[in-house]
Parts: sequence; C-alpha cells; structure tokens
Amino acid sequence: MQGGNRIKRRLAAGEQLYGAWVSTGSTANTELLAAAGYDFLVIDQEHGAASIETAIELMRACIVGGADPIVRVPWNDQVYLKRILDAGATSVMIPMVENEEEAKAAVAACLYPPYGRRGYAAPALRCSGYGRDTDYRANWHENLFLIAQIESAGAAERAESIARVDGVDMVLIGVNDMAGTIGKLEQLADPEVRALVELAERNLKKVGKPYGTVPSAARTPEQLFAEGYALVAGAGDVPLLAAAARADLARVRGGAGLPERPAGPYG
Repeated sequence: MQGGNRIKRRLAAGEQLYGAWVSTGSTANTELLAAAGYDFLVIDQEHGAASIETAIELMRACIVGGADPIVRVPWNDQVYLKRILDAGATSVMIPMVENEEEAKAAVAACLYPPYGRRGYAAPALRCSGYGRDTDYRANWHENLFLIAQIESAGAAERAESIARVDGVDMVLIGVNDMAGTIGKLEQLADPEVRALVELAERNLKKVGKPYGTVPSAARTPEQLFAEGYALVAGAGDVPLLAAAARADLARVRGGAGLPERPAGPYG
C-alpha cells in the first residue's frame, strides 16, 4: 500500500475525521460524496446493498473522489473478511463485537501468520495491485485499520477489554443497537441509553486508543468532536438525498401553490 493507511496515519497525528455512509451501492453517490470533501466513506455491507463486486467499484469511486473507504462487513466472519481484504479493503468495520474473544478472532481473520490466520494469495489479487506491491504481505499488519463496533449493553461494559486487543485500532459505539438491547431502540436521548454510552466512553478512555461513533439525538457531530471523539460517521447518501428532495418539493409546491401528488404504492 503506497504510503500506508491514510486514516490510520491521520488519526495517529491527532486529527479528527468526519465521514458519511453509502447504503445504496451507487458508484455515482460514492464519487459525489467523496468529491464533496468527506474524510472517509463507510461502504455499508451490513445493511447496505453492496456485494463484494460492487464494493470494489465503490472503493475505486472513493479513491477517485479523494476520500478513504471503510468497508463495514456483514459480520465477524473469517471467510468474508478474507474475501473483502483480498478485494482491496484496507480499513474494515466489524459489527456486533461482544467481547475480547470476538475481537481477537476478528484480528486473527484479518492478519497473515504469524499475527493471524488469513489465507495467502495476495500476489494474484487486487489487494496487492495484482502483484505490483511486493511488500504487501510484509507491511499488511501495520497498514490494516480495524474498527470493532460495540452495540450492546454487555459490550459497553466490556469496552475496555475489547479496545485493549492488539490489532483493534478503534472501537466505534453503535448507539441505536446498544439502546435496543435494553428495550429502547430509537430512544437515543433516554437517560438509560445515555448512561450506557457514557459507560462505554469511560471504559474506552482508559485505553488511550481513538474511538468513534455516530451522531444521535443527544449529541451532534460538533459536540462529539468537542468531547474527544476521533471519528464520526454522520451523514449518508440515502438521508441526504431524501432530505434534499423533500426540501425541494416543499419549496416549489409551496411557492407555486401546487397540489400534493396523489399517493403512490409507498404512500
């Protein structure tokens, strides 16, 4: 990897990074958001539409637009991690990491021996530039950026031990799913939810590694950065497009006195 992992390097220098989500699998949306100036884009393969083949195109679109891609994989799965890394991902986010053992398994799946158990075929694959990067294997354990996502009440309690795992570069707090584990999905400003998030924050601060999250009803990206978060994944291609479309319709229809369109199949 030419120059190493830029996200990892910028965070190590103390920078705070703001990025957006790509859920549609659209290369045009990805290139547009990257060119707009986001530091990184999360290619969402947990909930989004992208296959591995599509993810390759989205990673290319990120690079063309100047942003760094982070691939959120569907699960902490050794086989899938191997395939997306072979496809060229250099920064991965792994959802629903519950404990130290699962974090260690994620690291092992991503790294070559002697650091892990990732299978080796790099010279024939996109990850090494199809063999052009002859130092890919030797440098990979330093170039990978691995984010463990904690999304439950139990993981909030175990956040310190998860973050201390060698090879976990960042822990990201998933507030909504964390709220769901105590029966308060989408109640992100609820005091019990806030207490869980604060517990996770206290545990992560003991480790000294950078940590990240998403904005919520309780705190904006600006507030999160002011409170010490190193990485915030805020906007997304779907909500940005939807909000812009609704604002445009409200402005034009309101200004011209046009009626609402008759309800379609989605209401």
